[in-house]
Amino acid sequence: MKKLPNKRRLYKFNLNSENLSGFLMFNFIRKDRNLKFIFMKKSVWIFCILFIANNLIAQPKNLLTHADTLRGSITPERAWWDVLRYDVTVKPDIESRTISGSCLITFKALKNNSGDSAQIDFQDPMILDKITIGNSTTTYRKEGSVYHVKVPMMKEGEVNSFKMTFHGMPKESKFAPWDGGWVWTKDSLGRPWISPAVQGLGASSWFPCKDHQSDEPDNGATLSIIVPNGLTGVGNGRLVSLVKNGNGTTTYKWEVKAPINSYDIIPYIGYYSNFSEVYHGEDKDLDVNYWSLDYNIDRFKSYIQPDVDLMLKAHEFWMGSYPFNEDGFKIVEAPYLGMEHQSSIAYGNKFKRGFLGLDRSKTGQGLKWDYIIVHECGHEWFGNNITTVDIADMWVHEGFATYSEALYIEYYFGRDASDEYIAGKFRLISNDRPVIGKYGVNNEGSVDMYEKGSSMISMIRLTINNDSLFREILRGLNKDFYHQTVTTQQIEDYINEKSEIDLSKLFNQYLRTTHVPQLSYYYSDDSSKVNIKWDSVVAGFDMPIVYGNTRIVPTEKWQTLNDVTLFKKDWIEKHYYVRVKEVTKD
Repeated sequence: MKKLPNKRRLYKFNLNSENLSGFLMFNFIRKDRNLKFIFMKKSVWIFCILFIANNLIAQPKNLLTHADTLRGSITPERAWWDVLRYDVTVKPDIESRTISGSCLITFKALKNNSGDSAQIDFQDPMILDKITIGNSTTTYRKEGSVYHVKVPMMKEGEVNSFKMTFHGMPKESKFAPWDGGWVWTKDSLGRPWISPAVQGLGASSWFPCKDHQSDEPDNGATLSIIVPNGLTGVGNGRLVSLVKNGNGTTTYKWEVKAPINSYDIIPYIGYYSNFSEVYHGEDKDLDVNYWSLDYNIDRFKSYIQPDVDLMLKAHEFWMGSYPFNEDGFKIVEAPYLGMEHQSSIAYGNKFKRGFLGLDRSKTGQGLKWDYIIVHECGHEWFGNNITTVDIADMWVHEGFATYSEALYIEYYFGRDASDEYIAGKFRLISNDRPVIGKYGVNNEGSVDMYEKGSSMISMIRLTINNDSLFREILRGLNKDFYHQTVTTQQIEDYINEKSEIDLSKLFNQYLRTTHVPQLSYYYSDDSSKVNIKWDSVVAGFDMPIVYGNTRIVPTEKWQTLNDVTLFKKDWIEKHYYVRVKEVTKD
């Protein structure tokens, strides 16, 4: 278990009609929690990306339940033990869309246990067949999606294991990866193509585990995938064995050495082909593998491989060496858009630039690269290497991964292009609710964790006004919190310390409120001077406006700029997520 310092958001699916003749609109939810609209006219699908906050709502406080607390908090039945390793086996039945398997959880007692039960998470309608501890059977009490398992007396530091067998029909995803669940589909040749995507839903939707981000297995995990002969099972990390079982099935066993989020442990099942390369990374050579459907192998070689090389070069420059060298890196063609499955990134962006061929920024900058390759791989640094203890702090994953898009653009196309891209996405921010969610109840914050989080990081960079130092901070975060879980406060404290700037008010404004700072201004009667101040801000907010070597520090009190050329309204609006408004003199 990573050292601790010291939701599920309710989705609403609506069917809407718009005043667009001949168009049919369906709302659905993407993994990144953005609402996307699919418009269909005749046989042409046009994907438009919009933020509609009132269609994506968090659970109101009065709807939070005991089940939310069990899922989202460090309960006493979770606190006393530490997951050391997962060994998962899964066998899908394609015809019935059911699975069966086993899960061995090796764990260590963090304190003497003389009666505490252990909380094992496993969601309905899946069925837990049997639990043993070590070589002994045990008893348990089921409470919704939680199993309270009786554990024998254990001393601090003692190691034991839960071995569980299970079966059932896991939740099937209808809009993967937005809603979570298993995808049972067919490739273009009509052959089985299967994979789950369960970040929000949770790994406990298909195998029993300790389903909380705070406790990743210290010693990694194995995933054994039993499939009919002819199909290939691809998992995280490295392939350690391939066994023909003699009964018409083959077992592919994969292993990761590094700690891993439970929702990242994912099988991909299909008619895959593979090729590999060695990427000469910043510090070490990295084994890179590509797994495509057999008929797409040439497209992977001509399109995916060059883009992955470009991504790794840019991401390593900004964020440091690839953090899972021991497990290698692979990108796997998936039957859904994409996901950041650690060391085994899911790709389904249809071999198109941008997001399914669209530029979310509407600037043109987003069509120069593949969104899924850049964004989802950015999570290897922020989300997989650095993981938040509580999903309420998911902005750390999504804000930095979204900013990695801008950093990629800057690396290849320059800072102006990067700034243009960030500003182009200001309009996607909804300010429906705070970016940080409610702690301890499995509750994410606003969808704004993506664009508002990214914009905040950009403004922090402007405030620091030292790109070398900013890059050191990004790389330092990934080095100093290597393979650890963190809180928002730890990230804030780290950036404050390394920048030697107190950014606490800026963090509070953009993460904990829905108010957009307003830079109010008015000119003197002769227009020779301009007066400025911040409105609609937290107490003490004093984010500076920086142009090159010029630094203006507005506060909540009026101040006069004797040189009106220092007030660059258009520049501010293009670089800062603020409102700039002319007001009348008090």
